[in-house]
Amino acid sequence: MSETLQTTDIAASDADLLGQTAIAVRAAGSALRERFGEVVRYQTREELMRALAANDDTALEILRPRLTSLRPDAGWVEDELDGGALPPGEWWVVDPAEGNVNHLHALPEWAVTATLVRENQPVLTAVHLPLTGETYTALTGAGAYLDGRPLRVSQTADLGLSIVATSQARPDEDEKVVRRVGSSITAMLFDALVVRTAVPATLHLLNVAAGRIDAFWQFAGARADLLPGALLVTEAGGQISDAEGRPWTPQSESFLVAAPGVHAEAVATLSR
Repeated sequence: MSETLQTTDIAASDADLLGQTAIAVRAAGSALRERFGEVVRYQTREELMRALAANDDTALEILRPRLTSLRPDAGWVEDELDGGALPPGEWWVVDPAEGNVNHLHALPEWAVTATLVRENQPVLTAVHLPLTGETYTALTGAGAYLDGRPLRVSQTADLGLSIVATSQARPDEDEKVVRRVGSSITAMLFDALVVRTAVPATLHLLNVAAGRIDAFWQFAGARADLLPGALLVTEAGGQISDAEGRPWTPQSESFLVAAPGVHAEAVATLSR
């Protein structure tokens, strides 16, 4: 079999796999939607962690067997807050309730994500927003889509006319990172039109891919936060780097995606 034929077969197989992955995240999202509505009250960190885990477990009961059956030999990242490079091979990087704390507070900004990573590169991703019914998908080399409609990043070419966004990577972040986040927001408040700050990262990244906002940056961060959106944005024509403009990898200490017309300006602002 020729190399061209093999590549075509892999692409066809991955496209099939993406379709099945999208079905899985929709099913998990339906289960989480049934749990959504009232604010979940908690008085201690332990109560909060139990409530978060209950949502995660509800979604994982659906996601894990379905995705494992699709790729039995793929590894499974146990902790969605993990970062850094993965061992060789294929891995499922899943966030069963991205924006889980928003779900507990009856806020609408949450999702279910599943990304297949092959040799440390995201190959396909599906992100489902249960409250709107929207599903965002991307496949390496085949584009990014919202319910089958192609996505493209914005054509904005002036940071001063841009809506930009950032997100908090995790609670209890290192003081140095917190201060860097604060100074970056201040810099962007001077240079951009509007700055949005909220969790989770994935929803901002969906908006970059769809051309609704022009750039997103974050310091630190987990694979499950960034890999789905990174693939969606790059497949929608956006640029990805760290905050200093260097090539981004899961080991990088910062992350930036932007429309091509404002990427260089965003780097300049964040590098100050």
